Amino acid sequence: MSTRITGVGSYIPKSVAPNDQFEQHTFYNEDGTVFGHENTVIIEKFKAITGISERRYISNDKTTSDIAMRAAKKALKDAALDKEDLDYIIVAHNYGDVKHGTHQSDTVPSIASRVKHLLKIRNPRCVAYDILFGCPGWIEGVIQAHAFIKSGMARNCLVIGAETLSRVIDQHDRDSMIYSDGAGATVVQETDDKEGGILSHLSVTHSYDEAHFIYFGESNNQELTDARRYIKMYGRKIYEFAISNVPGAMKECLDESGCDISEVKKVFIHQANEKMDEAIIKRFYRLYRMEAPEDVMPMSINNLGNSSVATVPTLYDLVKRKALDDHEISEGDVVIFASVGAGMNINAIVYRI
Repeated sequence: MSTRITGVGSYIPKSVAPNDQFEQHTFYNEDGTVFGHENTVIIEKFKAITGISERRYISNDKTTSDIAMRAAKKALKDAALDKEDLDYIIVAHNYGDVKHGTHQSDTVPSIASRVKHLLKIRNPRCVAYDILFGCPGWIEGVIQAHAFIKSGMARNCLVIGAETLSRVIDQHDRDSMIYSDGAGATVVQETDDKEGGILSHLSVTHSYDEAHFIYFGESNNQELTDARRYIKMYGRKIYEFAISNVPGAMKECLDESGCDISEVKKVFIHQANEKMDEAIIKRFYRLYRMEAPEDVMPMSINNLGNSSVATVPTLYDLVKRKALDDHEISEGDVVIFASVGAGMNINAIVYRI
């Protein structure tokens, strides 16, 4: 018995927000002072560091649960699985449903229960729940589905990563340019194929000093009088943490799988920051005393931005459908899924297609 991803689907919003959309914003420092550079310079440097030229936002009438359901439908169709045969629906997100024009995060009922409702699933034995694990949430959901399957508690699981960060960004914070919206879903099933599927996994949480590297805080514009909170982060600390800790975690996971580094065809890493991801991959391969292959790391951040839990499953879907540059994967290929995010959490899966 093994655990395999048998279906995948994603929802990419149609609304494109290019970098020049931010030229009219007024950016402030954390202390409330106006940032001392022209926006054109800020945007130019932002593009050079993150690799982001545009991102996607959902339409005003949609929420996180809406786009999670749309990605789920595609994954179920790809797997040719009857929705009533699902044992678990696991939805990874961080901020719930935030309706346009409101400041309230709505998580009751759970996003997973809402997705089950929207899919019109009648089976009460299909258990729906949410997971809050920062950006690595989708990978952690797959690991949990794997555990259910290995224990005999489930055979068919639907794991979704969905986020609408456009609803929780501070327009006066330069970091707001990083974030985007999207959803990716996968059907994870028990199969008899002992050669493929999940070969190993690893999850760690660093929270002694690092728990609040990403947090909810006030706007940088201290003249605002509302009590709204926005997603905030200490970018430099996260960058240093990630490049120092993610490569080693990936190596530990790969070594546990029994696969050689030469077998790795692709690394599907969380689309957080192009320079950071490149540094992680370079350090990972240097742990094996070799240079990273040029085509090992597909990237979608340039056009899609950072949609948190949705980046890895969306990236996998794009490559699986041969919809991303010249990247492609085939049966028998070994790939790595890896992510880092709020908590601070790191996880990885070594997977044979």
